[in-house]
Amino acid sequence: MKNLAIARRYAKALLLIGKEDGKTDTYREELGAFANLIEQEKSLQQVLVNPLYNADGRKKVLTSVMDNLNLSRAMTTFLLFLFDKGRIGFLSNINDFFQKFADELKGVARASLVSATELSSETVDKIRSALSKRTGKDIILEVEQDPELIGGIVTRIGDLVLDGSVRTQLLNMRESLKRGESV
Repeated sequence: MKNLAIARRYAKALLLIGKEDGKTDTYREELGAFANLIEQEKSLQQVLVNPLYNADGRKKVLTSVMDNLNLSRAMTTFLLFLFDKGRIGFLSNINDFFQKFADELKGVARASLVSATELSSETVDKIRSALSKRTGKDIILEVEQDPELIGGIVTRIGDLVLDGSVRTQLLNMRESLKRGESV
């Protein structure tokens, strides 16, 4: 829990820098790319985070990777700051928070849509526009399939879950019948 609070603080700081210099989108791309690289290359992550390795050597590796990625001056400074403060291990969480904050700044919400069967693009567009009206934000929709739903859809936007699946309706009916309520 403490680590998430720390990650949130660093993400907000980077967002404020991005708002000041108007490069929030640039920082979003750079931080996302760097965080994904670290996540995919476990050996690189281990070198950067593990205190058993020499700090100067780890910093040289970090600098070399950043030079190869041609990161902006602000992002380079930010990542070196994280390293110096011993927070480079929180990079994945910082990236998650930063992406969320940058979305909020642009008025964008990310949602997931799970359906039992494949949906047509028209249906997905209708659902996206309905969610957009409901939230007042542009919606980026991630569509998945789950045959266990039997039918219907389940949509998640942050903490809000809209469950219209047949499976859930059947479970609710079963619970009602167990309690002796009429359906």
